Amino acid sequence: MAIAVRSSRGGGSGGVGAGFRSLFSYRIFISALFSLLFIATVSVLLTSRPPPTHHHSRLPSGANAYMHRTFLALNSDPLKTRLDLIYKQANDHITLVKTYAAYARKLKLENSKQLKMFDDLAKNFSDLTSKPSLFETDGNLDEDVLRQFEKEVKDRMKFARLMVAESKENYDNQLKIQKLKDTIFSVSESLGKAKKNGALASSIAAKSIPKSLHCLAMRLVEERISHPEKYKEELPKAEFEDPSLYHYAVFSDNVIAVSVVVRSVVKNAEEPWKHVFHVVTDRMNVAAMKVWFRMRPVEGGAHLEVKAVEDYSFLNSSYAPVLRQIESAKKQRFNFEKTTENVTKDGSNMKLKNPESMSMLNHLRFYLPEMYPKLHKILLLDDDVVVQKDLTGLWKIDLAGKVNGAVETCFGSFRRFSQYLNFTHPLIKERFNPKACAWAYGMNIFDLDGWRREKCTETYEEWQNLNEDRTLWKLDALPPGLITFYSLTKSLDKSWHVLGLGYNPSISMDEINNAAVIHYNGNMKPWLDIAMNQYKNLWTKYVDNDMEFVQMCNFGV
Repeated sequence: MAIAVRSSRGGGSGGVGAGFRSLFSYRIFISALFSLLFIATVSVLLTSRPPPTHHHSRLPSGANAYMHRTFLALNSDPLKTRLDLIYKQANDHITLVKTYAAYARKLKLENSKQLKMFDDLAKNFSDLTSKPSLFETDGNLDEDVLRQFEKEVKDRMKFARLMVAESKENYDNQLKIQKLKDTIFSVSESLGKAKKNGALASSIAAKSIPKSLHCLAMRLVEERISHPEKYKEELPKAEFEDPSLYHYAVFSDNVIAVSVVVRSVVKNAEEPWKHVFHVVTDRMNVAAMKVWFRMRPVEGGAHLEVKAVEDYSFLNSSYAPVLRQIESAKKQRFNFEKTTENVTKDGSNMKLKNPESMSMLNHLRFYLPEMYPKLHKILLLDDDVVVQKDLTGLWKIDLAGKVNGAVETCFGSFRRFSQYLNFTHPLIKERFNPKACAWAYGMNIFDLDGWRREKCTETYEEWQNLNEDRTLWKLDALPPGLITFYSLTKSLDKSWHVLGLGYNPSISMDEINNAAVIHYNGNMKPWLDIAMNQYKNLWTKYVDNDMEFVQMCNFGV
């Protein structure tokens, strides 16, 4: 029994010791575990922080990246982040404002109020962002100062947005306007070049001899050569110098055009046998002209004579100054034609290159009293007119002491003396009124007695000599006519002479039908392919289509 008790006590003492040892071991294990965890955490934090000055170091990834962002967030100042955001917004608006200012300059708005406001706003933004440091001496931000700074920046941002919203539409419109102006300028330049080229092409077409006209002249000359006995020269008729008859002067080298003028006068005359035609042409066409009117005599008993310029012996370069100028102009024309570039660059050379302006036929009109010394009145007709009524009423008009009866062409500021004469020259400026109304050649009734009394031919030659260098006017017949008959022209009713059928497509048919004479002045002559169709039939109905050579030469009438 004693043995059993001893054993029981010894066993209880051993159990207490074993429990104590287990508790102590557990505490040591826990302490070691926390120590290791702490060391690992510190190690991770220390090894994951990036070196501050090495831009090429590798960025953390995975778990390290998450720890890196956590560390930066814990160590960053929220006020500093807020300040960086304010600076970024301010810089963005500075860029926006400067962009609109540059946009305005591009649109040529340097003097505009909006451009100045944009420049001032950009400067204010720059001054604001370059303020002294907002940090206190210890390196920390003052929240009150930051709040005030943020308020100033936001106020400027709000103002900038309002300006941009207000100006955006205007700038878009200004850009469209500027592009439109650039387009208009470009098109205007192209149009100017096209007009010059068109004027040149039209002038070439108008002054070239159509194949049909050339054919007609050749056929007529061939007829003269083949049958010389039929075309012997006739003695002058007494009617050619009879002042009691109605005399017409027609100066032209165009056979078909002259025949239309004569036929239209005769067909509309009440007493055709009282009408006398004086046709003057150049030496090259005189034979063809004579053959035509011998083969197709004037109807109604009217009288007609054909002469060449050379038949008037007094017309030579020593007597007529215009002949010297024509010879000089022909030399210049030859030089000009060596380069076609001069033609398109200088429109003023067009007249110089115009064959009519360099033809003595165009200036014979200034020698009418010398050519027809026994006549008192004469009606000058151009070869591009058509007569639609009896013209004998023109001889009954009282010219009231004037020399020239003509239809005036001025309207508004157009077709005044200033458009034909050089008023920068003192001689022109002193003698004439630049606003004086111009008149037209084509149908002119001249009082030859008054012409002789006023010495108009001498006046013409005097001014032609003064214009030797062509500084007073370009080589043409109308400017010297305006000078010669200045204050000596009687204005006729416009229904006597309607102009523009060679260039103006909008003349009313009522005006044309009411006209005594219609004039195809301009480049679109009725015998050319470029003639205007709405007027062409008024001319073609007087073409003698029964004439065999007209049919053979395929006139497109």
